[in-house]
Amino acid sequence: MQHWPVGAAGLTLPAERQDDVSAPPDDAACLTQDQAQAVRRLTRLRRRRPVVLTADRGRGKSAALGIAAVRRLQAGERRLWVTAPRPAAVEPLFERLAALLPEGRREGNTFYAGIDGAGAEVRFLAPDALLEALQAPDVDLSSPPTLFVDEAAAIPSPLLSRWLSAFPRIAFATTVHGYEGTGRGFALRFRERLERDTPGWRELRLAQPVRWAEGDPLEAVTRDLLLLDAEPDERPQVTQALADHDVRLVVLDRDTLADDDVRLNALFGLLVQAHYRTTPADLRQLLDGPGTHLLAAYAGGVCVGICQASEEGGFPAGLAQAIALGQRRPRGHLLAQSLAAHAGQAEAAEAGWCRITRIAVHPAARRLGIGRQLIESLAKRMASQGIDRLGVSFGAEASLLVFWRSLGFVSLRLGLSREAASGEHALMMGRALTTQSRAELARLGRDYRDLLPSLLAFELGRLEPELVAALLWEGERPVPDATTRARVAWFARGGGELAAVRPWLATAWLAWWRDPERTDADVELTAFAAPLFQAGTHAGPAGRKERLAHWRTLAERLLA
Repeated sequence: MQHWPVGAAGLTLPAERQDDVSAPPDDAACLTQDQAQAVRRLTRLRRRRPVVLTADRGRGKSAALGIAAVRRLQAGERRLWVTAPRPAAVEPLFERLAALLPEGRREGNTFYAGIDGAGAEVRFLAPDALLEALQAPDVDLSSPPTLFVDEAAAIPSPLLSRWLSAFPRIAFATTVHGYEGTGRGFALRFRERLERDTPGWRELRLAQPVRWAEGDPLEAVTRDLLLLDAEPDERPQVTQALADHDVRLVVLDRDTLADDDVRLNALFGLLVQAHYRTTPADLRQLLDGPGTHLLAAYAGGVCVGICQASEEGGFPAGLAQAIALGQRRPRGHLLAQSLAAHAGQAEAAEAGWCRITRIAVHPAARRLGIGRQLIESLAKRMASQGIDRLGVSFGAEASLLVFWRSLGFVSLRLGLSREAASGEHALMMGRALTTQSRAELARLGRDYRDLLPSLLAFELGRLEPELVAALLWEGERPVPDATTRARVAWFARGGGELAAVRPWLATAWLAWWRDPERTDADVELTAFAAPLFQAGTHAGPAGRKERLAHWRTLAERLLA
C-alpha cells in the first residue's frame, strides 16, 4: 500500500489557503469557514430566495444541511423536510441532528426533538412523495415546511421546478463532480428556471475539504479511476467544430475507447451531464456490458452526441412464459421482462429487442437533428443484425413523448407507481424494424391504449393534466355521432352534471385532441382531460358552480 506523509508533494497548502483553514469557524459545529458561511445563509433562508449549495465530494455539504436544520429548529421552526434520490444520501444530515440535539430521537426517516418545550421534527421524504405530502390536512399550502434538497443534480429538472413553485423556502445542494450528478449539468438545466421565477436566488460553493486534506493525491486517483471529473467538451469548442466540420456517425469499439482517456472522458461526461442518475455500474456497462452498442456523433474530433443501447429478450418460449407468470426473473432485460411480467405479454420476452439505455446531445449541438440521426442509424444497424424492434424506457414527460413519437415509437406500458428518484412514472415505448414486428407492436399498443382510461380513472388518478393529454394522443380519432353531439350540446346549454355526460364529452374531446389538422393549442381544452378521464380530479376554478360553468363553456368549444 502506498502512503503519502503529511508535507509530501500534493499536501502542501498555499499560504493564503493555510490562513483560511487555520481560522476557526464562527459556528462551533462547523469544520470549515465556508461550511459555516453556508449554514448562516441556510439558517436565514427567505421566501422565494432559494439557495443553491455546490461542492466537490468530501466538503461537508450534507453535514451543512444538517447543522442548518438544527439552527432553524433552535430559532423556532417546528417542521422541516429534506429529500434526496435515496435516504442514504442524507445520512450525514441525520448524524448532525443526532450529535447537536442529543435529547432527540430518530424513528425511521424522521428525527423528533423537543426545543424550548415544543416539539419539532425533520423528516426525509422520497422525491415521489413530496407533492402528495403537501395535501395533508395539517399542511398550510401558503406556508409549507422548509425544504432542503440534497443531490439535486440527480433529480429531474421538471420535478425540481415543481418544488420551486410549491415551497417558498427551499435550498438545493448538489455535488459538482461525481456520479451524484454534475454541478455543471444542474446549472445548465435549472439555472434558467431559477433566474426566471426566483431572481433573488443565491449560490454558495464549498471548497475546503473535510473528508481529506487539501490536494490529497488519493482524491485525484479516485477521480481518475472512476471518471468522477468527466466533462463534455466546452460549448465554444463544440460550436466551432460544428462550423468547421460536417457531423459524422461512428460505431465505437469499446476496447479502443477504454484506451483513449481523452475521448472516453468527453463521451462519458456528456452522458453524465444529460442524465440525472449515473453510477459506477453505468461506466462498467458502457465498457464491458454484454450486448452493448455505442454510436457517437462527431464534428471533427469533438463528440457532439452519443447513443448507448443494449440487446434484450430473445428468451425461449418456456422461459418467456415463466417470466410472464412471475416464476423467473433473469438479470437485466428491463423492457422485455417488464412487458412480459407486468403487461402479460410473454411474446415480448421471446422477441429480440435493442433498448436505447442512454442518448445525449451536447447542449451546443441540439435542434440540429443529431439525436434523430443517431437513432435512425441504430435502427438500420440493428435490423441488419436480425433484431426486429427498438425499445426505450424513460420518466413520462410530455415533451419526451412528442420526441419519441416523432421517431416512430408507440407506447406499450406505463408504470403504476412513481419512481422514487425521479418522481415520474416509467413509460416504455417500442418501434418495429420489420413487417412482422410492426403487427405485433401494433397489437401491444392497442392493448395499452385499451387499458389506459381505466388506469387514469383509478391508479393514475393524480397524473398532471398535461401528461394525461399527452398519453391520450395515441390512437384512432373517434367520429362523434348524432347522439354524442346532442348530449354535449345539452350539457353546454345548461343541462345536467358533468357525470351525466362524461362518456360523450370524452369522445368529443378525443375527436378534437387527435384531429391531425388541429393547429390551436387551447390550454384550457387540453386540461379538460383531467375531469373527463381522472376520477375526482377537478381542473379549472375552485368553486363547484364556477367549475360547472367553465366546463359548459369548454363543451361549447368542442361542438365548434
